[in-house]
Amino acid sequence: MQQQRAQALRRILESPGVFHGPACFNALSAKLVEKAGFKCCFTSGFSISAARLGLPDVGLISYGEMLDQGYNITQAVSIPVIADGDNGYGNEMNVKRSVKGFIQAGFAGVFLEDQVLPKACGHTRGRKVVSREEAVMHIKAALDAREESGSDIVIIARTDARQAISLEEALWRSRAFADAGADVLFIDALASVEEMKAFCDAVPHLPKMVNMLEGGGKTPILSPTELEKIGFKLVCYPLSLIGVSIRAMEDALVAIKGGNVPPPGQLPTFEKIKDTVGFNDYYKEEERYRVGSSPNSS
Repeated sequence: MQQQRAQALRRILESPGVFHGPACFNALSAKLVEKAGFKCCFTSGFSISAARLGLPDVGLISYGEMLDQGYNITQAVSIPVIADGDNGYGNEMNVKRSVKGFIQAGFAGVFLEDQVLPKACGHTRGRKVVSREEAVMHIKAALDAREESGSDIVIIARTDARQAISLEEALWRSRAFADAGADVLFIDALASVEEMKAFCDAVPHLPKMVNMLEGGGKTPILSPTELEKIGFKLVCYPLSLIGVSIRAMEDALVAIKGGNVPPPGQLPTFEKIKDTVGFNDYYKEEERYRVGSSPNSS
């Protein structure tokens, strides 16, 4: 199953046009992404840390917790899912173990960044990155893990050097990641359209990914059409689903505290909720195994 999903993701990368989609944070949000018709689903460490632990994305969530959440996500859908592999959770041997775990969990792709431990959201303050040499070795370790596993998982090499050091450093690392064999390149927190163009022009032969961090990130928010013209292939909206979920829960709590329930425009019917989480599918499958009354039953 993992291999088929990895191949499906590669077909997306090889097809014309730009792919844009949201990042999920649990199995239910992933199911909603698939139901909405998206061909692929990202995951967000920011959102998973918030939803699972109620904590910020500052390196507090562990590899085991991310892997467990990821497994639940991949098992809930049939579309390819891209893992947020953070910084691989340590040195090159940790990176290899992490990538092998993501493969076993059913991910089609994984992006790995070059931040030091503890890492954090790339659009927040205080970003620091490992040396050039170590950053490249992490990507090589990820590629070795893929080969040793007999997998075709897509390796997305991310650098946070734009905010930690400079745009020039981020471009150098992207070229080095490409030379090392990465499948997709990703500079997080680019600060202008000109920087986005410089990135896409620097390594034109590989697909590029960009985060459209909603609500006030460092990167300008552009339409998918505009991003495609610049040269991007993958466009992730990392906070939309967790953000609207927070707002919806806050609004519901206000209504309940006032002695009401959320209005119909905000609260689906019980039948709709049951259908969304899979009751109707369960009932249909249950019928396949229904046993009639036996002659000896009382």
